[in-house]
Amino acid sequence: MKLTGLLARSSQARPGVTGIARVDRRTGDLLRRIGPGDIVILDQIDLDRATAVALLDADVSGVVNASPSISGRFPNLGPELLVGGGVMLVDGVGPGVLRAVREGSKVRLHDGVVLVGDKEVGRGVQQTVETIADLMIEAKAGLAAQLEAFSANTIEFLRRERTLILEGVGVPELAAPIHHNQVLVVAPGRDHEEDLKRLKRYIAEHRPVLVGVDGGADTLHQLGYRPNVIVGDPDRLSTDTLRSGAEVVVPAHMDGHAPGLERVQDLGIGAVTFPASGNSEDLALLLADTHGADLVVTVGFQATLHEFLDRGRSGSNPSTFLTRLKLGSKVVDGKAVATLHRSRVSIGAVVLLVLAALVAVAVGLAVSGVGAAYLHWFGDTWHAVTNWIGGLFS
Repeated sequence: MKLTGLLARSSQARPGVTGIARVDRRTGDLLRRIGPGDIVILDQIDLDRATAVALLDADVSGVVNASPSISGRFPNLGPELLVGGGVMLVDGVGPGVLRAVREGSKVRLHDGVVLVGDKEVGRGVQQTVETIADLMIEAKAGLAAQLEAFSANTIEFLRRERTLILEGVGVPELAAPIHHNQVLVVAPGRDHEEDLKRLKRYIAEHRPVLVGVDGGADTLHQLGYRPNVIVGDPDRLSTDTLRSGAEVVVPAHMDGHAPGLERVQDLGIGAVTFPASGNSEDLALLLADTHGADLVVTVGFQATLHEFLDRGRSGSNPSTFLTRLKLGSKVVDGKAVATLHRSRVSIGAVVLLVLAALVAVAVGLAVSGVGAAYLHWFGDTWHAVTNWIGGLFS
């Protein structure tokens, strides 16, 4: 016991960050098995915001990237979020680290060095807020080239999937009452839970069809809503959400393979596939538009140019651009809806209106000389109203 305690104190005294290694070249597969305190080892050039948010949500201790997290092509958002969230980021270590570190082994990061026990297995640059700020300034020069490449990719995408975008060919049928109704699409973007809470009054009044995209479906379920439609990989969703009674739409690759379809089949839940090269958010918007939605309110979607060009979405950027262009003014951001839907009548105005009405009644009774009985009734009513007003302000 004494030896064990000594070793534990010795381990704790070592500088840097220590955790269990999670290693994979496929970032999507890697994100499904990470947990609090893990050291994530990946290979992703220009770390995107969506990946950074997933890493922060999992509460990892450190990230080792075999590639540069900011290559300089454009100012991607992932590294800034990670370091700002207190996660140690060791950058540009090289591909050898993925072979040198085994899944589940104990890893320590210190001054850009990756150690397994006392053995150095990789070395890179430990990013800080200052170094990332400098890299982001340099990367802004790459925006023009990125936009030119995006234009070429958009033309190619339109050639490949013009019937889907322009005519809705391939969009699956749904039983949800979307036609001539409003649709609220919730994706697991930044601050999506807070934005959804601010839409509580809008949801209660307009009763929109609720569409959950990936983790956005879990958020809807956790806040007490029942999604009408779920779009995304079932492997990333909780069993309770999948069994909530929603129609499940599983995005599929162009060859027909639909990741996660086996899970819903094992649960005995019906599902349809949606073969397309766009991401789940774009497919949800196409579903709403093709089935005749009058208005589509989005929560948790990317909104800025930097988010739009983020590397993790580069393959689907043409789809995103063309989908938003197709829906046009039918798409409204949830933040704007929450702002416009606030009640314009304050409690103070209502109270003043009630008081004015009561005073008018009292004056009328006094002038008409109806009698003491009505004045006694008025006194009781006045007492009840003042108690009610006090309850409003308490």
